[in-house]
Amino acid sequence: MASWVVSECGVRPIPRIYTKPTKTSALNSIQSNFRIPTAHSSFCFPIINVGLFTQHRNWVLKVSAPPPSITHQTEEEEEEEEFDAGAPPPFKLTDIKAAIPKHCWVKDPWRSMSYVVRDVAVVFGLAAVAAYYNTWILWPLYWFAQSTMFWALFVLGHDCGHGSFSNDPKLNSVAGHLLHSSILVPYHGWRISHRTHHQNHGHVENDESWHPLPEKIYKNLNNATKKLRFTLPFPMLAYPIYLWNRSPGKKGSHFNPDSDLFVPNERKDVITSTVCWTAMSALLVGLSFVMGPVQLLKLYGIPYLGFVMWLDLVTYLHHHGHEDKLPWYRGKEWSYLRGGLTTLDRDYGWINNIHHDIGTHVIHHLFPQIPHYHLIEATEAAKPVLGKYYREPKKSGPIPIYLLGVLLRSMRKDHYVSDTGDILYYQTDPELN
Repeated sequence: MASWVVSECGVRPIPRIYTKPTKTSALNSIQSNFRIPTAHSSFCFPIINVGLFTQHRNWVLKVSAPPPSITHQTEEEEEEEEFDAGAPPPFKLTDIKAAIPKHCWVKDPWRSMSYVVRDVAVVFGLAAVAAYYNTWILWPLYWFAQSTMFWALFVLGHDCGHGSFSNDPKLNSVAGHLLHSSILVPYHGWRISHRTHHQNHGHVENDESWHPLPEKIYKNLNNATKKLRFTLPFPMLAYPIYLWNRSPGKKGSHFNPDSDLFVPNERKDVITSTVCWTAMSALLVGLSFVMGPVQLLKLYGIPYLGFVMWLDLVTYLHHHGHEDKLPWYRGKEWSYLRGGLTTLDRDYGWINNIHHDIGTHVIHHLFPQIPHYHLIEATEAAKPVLGKYYREPKKSGPIPIYLLGVLLRSMRKDHYVSDTGDILYYQTDPELN
């Protein structure tokens, strides 16, 4: 039988009360009008002055009802709060691999070479146009465009190093040397150290590039080194220095076959790459005598510096700068999968196609053997498996200027990690803020 109440509109049934699953009590707005009873006890609804009566009277009606249940969150909100990016994922690497279509693993050397031909043609075309007009109105546009194309050449050489360019190691090596030597990168030296990066990503001690410094090493750096490492634009010019000296706390050179970067059976490869790098350097010196050092600086030197900035920017932002703190690991907590899942995809607007979709970085990090022209499809197929471990990148305008803000914020707060613990998060040095 329904319970009834006297109201200003007459006698009507008391409406049923439903609890609303929000973070705060759904009854906050009326909590001052009644007291919360114990289970199935009686409570009173106050009936305010009824206009038909001349005297003030309070009418109450006792009803039997269960207590209002004070729920806190929807299931989605609970899941959001409970998600921990540092927790072991509920899936395996094989689960992700099984979700990716088989044709995404197929390497087409003709297609790969077509990108090389396209990029090389654009590089020479841009240089010819800039040299022909030789006007300061066009030079800044040329520098931006050509530095981006140098970066595109690097990405293709990077694919050669991973073996995603083709299944032929000789073709990969020849194409990789031509592409990387042309922009002063020692192909084998960098290929080997980059392989180390992929195999150890997310490990504080063993990762190779752009990893956080342990607290002890960080605090032993002099102030000048700290400023250079964390004050723009200096960190964006770090790549040539890294090739010669590696990162703070690590020793060795990408040009020296005896460096601890390499094992003895890689010595011949490193020497070959160093010789190719030296030959390219000699060619540039010769060109400076032919066309003059200023013209060479405008045609090659400034675009090279722009390429270095592209490389450092992209590499850094694929591993840092997310709005949520992402973990780094050491010891038994680290695994190849857990480390790879802390990488980030980035959207570069119009640049996505120019630099061969390297912004689709998560799947590339987990499966570097997938050709760049299949990365987008492979990522879409893997998303249902990855779930919240995949972080959708913010959409960019035609030119990804917003990433400069992301970079600046990260440089201000991501400085070092603790010397203790197996799951670590960046800490901030207040002296640099």
